[in-house]
Amino acid sequence: MTVYFIGAGPGDPELLTLKAARLIGECPVCLYAGSLVPEAVVACAPDDALVMDTASMTLDETHGVILDAHAKGQNVARVHSGDPSLYGAIAEQIRRLKADGIDYQIIPGVPAYAAAAAALGTELTVPEVAQSIILTRMSMKSTGMPAGETLENFARSGATLAIHLGIRALREIERQLVPFYGADCPVAVVYRVGWPDQLILRGTLSDIHAQVRAAKITRTALIMVGPALSDSHGFPDSALYDAAKPHVLRPRVKAE
Repeated sequence: MTVYFIGAGPGDPELLTLKAARLIGECPVCLYAGSLVPEAVVACAPDDALVMDTASMTLDETHGVILDAHAKGQNVARVHSGDPSLYGAIAEQIRRLKADGIDYQIIPGVPAYAAAAAALGTELTVPEVAQSIILTRMSMKSTGMPAGETLENFARSGATLAIHLGIRALREIERQLVPFYGADCPVAVVYRVGWPDQLILRGTLSDIHAQVRAAKITRTALIMVGPALSDSHGFPDSALYDAAKPHVLRPRVKAE
């Protein structure tokens, strides 16, 4: 018996990996967080499978279902939004599985920031503008952040920021980031990326709060911040395909 932690991607069933879809379709037990994973993603579960929305369940309750499946020798598809390694709360589940001697595997999925970049039609690592992406979150009412992992510290890098769980803290995000990025720094808010009601708002650190308030977005949104989101700046071509810059797979400089 194995528990499969499956990355469901951002919400679009077509963004499931082939492996993820196959395992959901094979497991007699499927647990998914309905607040973040649409039913369409788990629609490929067997007709006779036990399919449970865990949004209202506790860790003890979900683990109890897994223990029951283990006693019956049934594999479990534990379906998480995005990629399980990012804010998936799988570490505490794995700890319990190990304590009970239950095997598990992690099946990666498309993370929200990658889906958001695709929806925005942009690259997040632009030559000489930004070459790093920082994935972080606001603590709000959830687990506190470790010391040193602050927006101010991350902002000093000038990297592209992907901020989770922060839509209700936009004023605080603006306050902390403006000194480093400037009030006119591009911001994109992507609401329920990959879902049928996906919504994209573009603005700056100074005006995005008003847009979000007008749209009445209060949850399930990713905030992207950084100069790489701008279409107005000039930047050099990458050296990867530059004829004047040979590398191991293209050792000779091509004549103009």
